[in-house]
Amino acid sequence: MARISKEALKRVNKERNSIHDAIPGGYTVFVGDDGKKYFQLDTYGNPNRITPEKISQSIQFDADTARMLIGILINEVLT
Repeated sequence: MARISKEALKRVNKERNSIHDAIPGGYTVFVGDDGKKYFQLDTYGNPNRITPEKISQSIQFDADTARMLIGILINEVLT
């Protein structure tokens, strides 16, 4: 589980990339103990695993990092 900071979200150029299998996922929005709003993206892994409803990974974004991610998606993926 991780919260990605704006400073840590950097483009990485890889020599090899592959498309992963599609898996179930979901998201939630909540206010943390610090009073800030967070967006959390959860993945549930392969539906054939022993406990398919168990969260495999969670990634959290605060407002600043979410804005940065939106900009990256617009510039890198949607153009």
